[in-house]
Amino acid sequence: MPRTAVTIPNAPVPAGPYSHGVVAGGFLFTAGFGPQDPATGQVVPGGVYEQTQQVLRNIQNVLATSGATMDDVVKVTAHLEHLDRDFAEYNRAYAEFFTAPYPVRTTVGSRLADILVEIDVVAKLPEQSGETTTGA
Repeated sequence: MPRTAVTIPNAPVPAGPYSHGVVAGGFLFTAGFGPQDPATGQVVPGGVYEQTQQVLRNIQNVLATSGATMDDVVKVTAHLEHLDRDFAEYNRAYAEFFTAPYPVRTTVGSRLADILVEIDVVAKLPEQSGETTTGA
């Protein structure tokens, strides 16, 4: 299956040998994004609410490069440094970016490196005109 790497200037610079996303099989799979401001590389100030907003803005930028929006997201995996303490504020910010029908979501507590939240998504890319699809 062919795959295409997605790396864009308006997302945080990858901290290792990985792409911002990979397009394969009609889907865009993103890397896990933290709350860094792409312009400065610094973690945005504030708590998990502000950090979640920045993470989701970073993801929006990657999705837009491939012609997708948050409405195209089908799966979200989120890691919170303090799951019990921060879930409500994370969920409040999350709700600002997604509408029904909501993507499936897994949210777990994880040990993160100096950030409060990291999120990756899978999005179904819009079909391009002229594409053919097969159905069952």
